[in-house]
Amino acid sequence: MAAHTPPSGPTNRLGQEPSPYLRQHAHNPVDWYPWGDEALARARAENKPILLSVGYSACHWCHVMAHESFESPDIARLMNEGFINIKVDREERPDLDQIYQGVVQLMGQGGGWPLTVFLTPDLKPFYGGTYFPPQDRYGRPGFPRLLASLRDAWVNKQDEIQKQARLFEEGLGELAAYGLDAAAGAVSAGDVVAMGKYMAQQVDPVHGGFGGAPKFPNPMNLALMLRAWRRGAGAALKDGVFRTLERMALGGIYDQLGGGFHRYSVDERWLVPHFEKMLYDNAQLLHLYAQAQQVEPRPLWRKVVEETVEYVRREMTDAGGAFYAAQDADSEGEEGKFFVWRPEQLQAALPESQSELVLRHFRVTPPGNFEHGATVLEVAVPSEELAKQCGLSLEHVERELATARQTLFDAREQRVKPGRDDKILAGWNGLMIRGLALASRVFERPDWARQAATAADFVLAKLWDGTRLARSYQDGQARIDGFLEDYGDLASGLTALYQATFDAKYLEAADALVRRAVELFWDAEKAAYLTAPRGQKDLVVATYGLFDNAFPSGASTLTEAQVELAALTGDKRHLELPEKYVARMRDGLVKNAMGYGYLGLAADALVDGAAGVTFSGTREAVAPLVGSANRVYAPTFSFGWKEAGAPVPALLQEIFEGREPVGGKGAAYLCRGFVCERPLTDAEALAQRLAAPPAGA
Repeated sequence: MAAHTPPSGPTNRLGQEPSPYLRQHAHNPVDWYPWGDEALARARAENKPILLSVGYSACHWCHVMAHESFESPDIARLMNEGFINIKVDREERPDLDQIYQGVVQLMGQGGGWPLTVFLTPDLKPFYGGTYFPPQDRYGRPGFPRLLASLRDAWVNKQDEIQKQARLFEEGLGELAAYGLDAAAGAVSAGDVVAMGKYMAQQVDPVHGGFGGAPKFPNPMNLALMLRAWRRGAGAALKDGVFRTLERMALGGIYDQLGGGFHRYSVDERWLVPHFEKMLYDNAQLLHLYAQAQQVEPRPLWRKVVEETVEYVRREMTDAGGAFYAAQDADSEGEEGKFFVWRPEQLQAALPESQSELVLRHFRVTPPGNFEHGATVLEVAVPSEELAKQCGLSLEHVERELATARQTLFDAREQRVKPGRDDKILAGWNGLMIRGLALASRVFERPDWARQAATAADFVLAKLWDGTRLARSYQDGQARIDGFLEDYGDLASGLTALYQATFDAKYLEAADALVRRAVELFWDAEKAAYLTAPRGQKDLVVATYGLFDNAFPSGASTLTEAQVELAALTGDKRHLELPEKYVARMRDGLVKNAMGYGYLGLAADALVDGAAGVTFSGTREAVAPLVGSANRVYAPTFSFGWKEAGAPVPALLQEIFEGREPVGGKGAAYLCRGFVCERPLTDAEALAQRLAAPPAGA
């Protein structure tokens, strides 16, 4: 449960729901329903409009609106008298969230959470917004006034409401398929370079990241900048990525004591975050910092990766090994209270010699940089500079700071922790499996690969039966049919896990997931993927998984998985839909690069011809080759291993045929476009070949 603690008392229907977000509202005086047949039938029977409220458990402003409005008996009475009130956890129903966020966009506002949308009984929206205050302020109408106005309109001006609803329905249909009427065209290496260069122009030259405040990590777009740099777009792109990664790692958006990244920064310099921690952010950043280590090894990259993996193990891992969804921003009803410090708190926890170093290192001052004189920790004075200022050796300063950080972490562990959303989501687990798998290879940490494998085994055992993938697992129950992002993210994670473990069962599972996803989501007429399974009955319009936002579109991760499967199995059929889909989306990729970062990564791999390396030989014979390849930044290459003397799985028989050790030595067969070069047996030669500029650079 999240840290927001509603008043106790009788529970409404949400008390029976497994979602922690819905249970947060179980004691509201609002007559809440979960989304489902009962609520929709009542709305139709009573001809009442629906008040749809969408949020998630770690959302700070969702807690604020709950406290101000949903816990108010007076506001609840207005809601109950005039509306059928439905609460949705956006992490359980991303398809509903995607549709109704479009209402706010069509009204010319920025989307976000909490999302508040008013619907006719047949689910057509007629008004919407995000957070509404209890009285008129922030340029927004007060929620009670809005409720009264909309109820009056429904009773006395229903013709106008229905007309507005029809316009919204048309607009949502156009929005859902936006960009799918553009002319198709093949994506080239030059397109990847152009996308990366455009993104580089948006990078803050001082603090890194894109734009000003608020500032989000946006790891997939940073990753695409590195891809463009690899293709010869210039050192400025790599520098922009590294500046961003360094500033984030030293800033308050990164938890300097406990590891892991918060959701975003409210300022332009990564100092004060919104304090929730999301699994999908940490998964993508883990992957990106591991790639940065391949490009140019740095102690800071290693530190961030090691601490983030430990954070996930400590705070976000179920007893069965799968990963939880989110950690809240609030504790004891205050945002960030768990994470911030005052000088006297540090001084009480540390000996004087250490506290003086720590106060300067993290710039903890009486005024503070956050609310009520508190400070969000940032590395304001690096160890080297601190050593010079204090006339101490660098080794002494680093040792003292490390000891102090552990002491402060232990002290912080005694505080009331932020709540945790313990849903296990198939797709988000796939993203973390992908990040852990790459990190295990780059940093030579087989224990991280085992951690990823344990999570994969859990998800495959509990949420996948061979034909149906469930989205969510909680309280011993798999729930809700998986969406496109679940299939795509998990398939992508499993192809990455195969490359870390060379256990073919993960590749076989990825292959099965991809094939089932095509059956459920591919729209041949549009040459695009539906977000929800074909035939989903409770959607006012069909939605397509197109844009990459805070986390990638399922179409993008599925395309990535298909290209990797083609490279790893030699099955060209896996490229048929990626070629069609990427061609369909080329216009969007080129004209709106910032909205398609992850699809750009998949397109980049497609441009390289489903490149792959097959290692052949005993484990001992191929180990130097594998180790050398893992240290190289070659992000479009997929790696497989044919173990000498081992039975060959059916899925790999075609690609493994004829690929044998050479002269008793382990060999590496490097292929592009299903055409292979002569095998290499020297680890250094393989590294040089993988690091060579790709075609079109």
